[in-house]
Amino acid sequence: MEVKIGVSESARELVVNSAQSPDEVEKLVAQAMSGKDGVLALVDEKGRKYLVQAAKVAYVEIGPADPRKVGFAT
Repeated sequence: MEVKIGVSESARELVVNSAQSPDEVEKLVAQAMSGKDGVLALVDEKGRKYLVQAAKVAYVEIGPADPRKVGFAT
């Protein structure tokens, strides 16, 4: 699954390919935004951990990962 996080005062978004379910990611985002933790923590498919200050999160988009296309087929 692909998670896109928009960060305030940044022109680029953070893209994390996570093995977590959409419900798990949504729960983590809700906990971070409610002020309990103050930090949004996500783990990607390779085990890397991403930490984003909850106050800087502008938006979170949760969706299926786009399959990588190889070659020049249309």
